[in-house]
Amino acid sequence: MFVKRHTVTVVTNSSGDGTSYTDVIDYGEIKQLRYAKAGSGNYSDGVDIIVSLEDTGVIVWDEDDVNASGTRCPQQASHLNTTGAAATYDGTRAALRPIVVAGERIKVVVASGGDTKTGTFYIWVGG
Repeated sequence: MFVKRHTVTVVTNSSGDGTSYTDVIDYGEIKQLRYAKAGSGNYSDGVDIIVSLEDTGVIVWDEDDVNASGTRCPQQASHLNTTGAAATYDGTRAALRPIVVAGERIKVVVASGGDTKTGTFYIWVGG
């Protein structure tokens, strides 16, 4: 198995919004993401973060009012069949699967981050 770390730095504009991307990722499963709050010049408390796949729009991480560095290991719901019925382990606990990226970039969008502030995101993709 391979794992590669992608680093994305997002600088906000005067409205507190910013967008940045990874390079195109050939193929892999998103293993984890980390927002690393800078020591100085960092986003204001209460920043909103949305990480998604650029072409397909698959949401990887969507969290509002973030105040500190944090790590997330996102997964998505799986389904029993083509009707979209949720797969569960025991009728209540959702069966989850990794989020797969293939042939597209990962997009990181921040809002409410403050005027000209910076944040760094690390995204580990493996296969």
